[in-house]
Amino acid sequence: MKIIQSVNREVLAKSVERARERNIILPTFAEQKDPSKIPAKILDKLEDIGLWDINPLNLFRITWKNEAKPSGGGYGEGNWVEFPSSLTGVDATIVGLVGKWFPTGAHKVGAAYGCLVPRLVSGNFDPTTQKAVWPSTGNYCRGGSYDCALLACPAVAILPEEMSRERFDWLYEIGTDEVIATPGCESNVKEIYDKCWELRRTRGDKIVIFNQFEEFGNSIWHYQNTGSVIEEIFEHHFSDGRRRLAGYASATGSAGTIAAGDYLRTKYPDIRVIATEALQCPTLYQFGFGGHRIEGIGDKHVPWIHNVRNTDMVAAIDDEQTMQLMRLFNEEEGRRFLARAGVSEESAKGLENLGISSICNLVAAIKAAKYYDMDSRHVLFVPLTDSMELYASRMQEMEEQHGPYDALKAHEHFTRYLEGISTDHLRELTYFDRKALHNFKYFTWVEQQGKTVDELRALWDEDFWKEVFSQEQVDEWDDLIREFNDATGVLKEL
Repeated sequence: MKIIQSVNREVLAKSVERARERNIILPTFAEQKDPSKIPAKILDKLEDIGLWDINPLNLFRITWKNEAKPSGGGYGEGNWVEFPSSLTGVDATIVGLVGKWFPTGAHKVGAAYGCLVPRLVSGNFDPTTQKAVWPSTGNYCRGGSYDCALLACPAVAILPEEMSRERFDWLYEIGTDEVIATPGCESNVKEIYDKCWELRRTRGDKIVIFNQFEEFGNSIWHYQNTGSVIEEIFEHHFSDGRRRLAGYASATGSAGTIAAGDYLRTKYPDIRVIATEALQCPTLYQFGFGGHRIEGIGDKHVPWIHNVRNTDMVAAIDDEQTMQLMRLFNEEEGRRFLARAGVSEESAKGLENLGISSICNLVAAIKAAKYYDMDSRHVLFVPLTDSMELYASRMQEMEEQHGPYDALKAHEHFTRYLEGISTDHLRELTYFDRKALHNFKYFTWVEQQGKTVDELRALWDEDFWKEVFSQEQVDEWDDLIREFNDATGVLKEL
């Protein structure tokens, strides 16, 4: 399936002029995947730029391979955390891919870039007359708004009103044109969609909606970047002829990040791909519904871009477990208890790289390792979408609800929520199960969101996904990006 069908030269000319005026240079997908391809003169400029600065050159920091520095960093192999068995209770190696070192502190700037830039460089989005709308349960609208700030594009962020205060505060701080809070929590995505339809009716072609749940640019970015960096880290640091890449556990959310599993399947055919969601909103687990506190992952529907043929298991995780582990991992008394349990100081400090959904992914990986009888030969990866930097208010709320954190609470949470992890609330998917989940898309996407039955049937075709993820498509986007940069002349004059 070809995402960009045509090039609008008239609109493209306006975008080129805007980029020239604002000194904007676009990185190619190849450069985001392999920063060694970035021109040296851009690297020199980045030495004086903070990671979160509203500077167009920070588009070149949309990569997993940023150096772990808040300012002036270069590039490396990526950032990851290896969780010790003293913490996980399993012999299998579980590795977390750290998203903290993206601009905004979360990898969603990459997903947003994958949706916005192909349309920008093909003239299918006009930054001079249109606003980019980012419907989201949190980090995606932050990523889209940040990308828009760097690209001089007006942005509209839409997110549920119950998301963490830090998200709203930051959106206002960077000057997002509009911030719209919709009713409910993480799982109230239909309310976000309803707001999008309202904007379509009232604003028409003055907006372009980049819906992460249906935009293939989201999953393509993760296929290219998240999948490949996991492969590189495994091959360079964990593969020794005996160990195998056995699992990848990712919260579904918009189903962008889990698309890294599609890439990994092409390299490691026996890998188990585990889709994670909240037990309180068990959509994939049992076609269920409900509200929960694991921000950004449970949405009472199956995203259009989720290739459920490539999902082996669903893990439903109790949100209370993630919230109490958040305290165990970050409170001073929790760290003390972990030290007594044999967790090294370095490993305990690495736990600050886990936001709430990251903790959920870790629990799911432990469950999968136990279910599949994995041992020291097996390596599992989990994405750590964001870090605790975005959840200070949640820590405060937990203290207000449950009181100060002490050694007794730490002991209780370690034994119940780590040592007590079992294989409950897991659903291993048969072919029949996967097709049922695929068909479940009908009720959201055909009945509510304007897709056709023929489009839905096409998603079940294996060749459909091969075409979506084809290297030829991304190479074509990179050619358009290079043409765009040549037309602006900014890179040449830098």
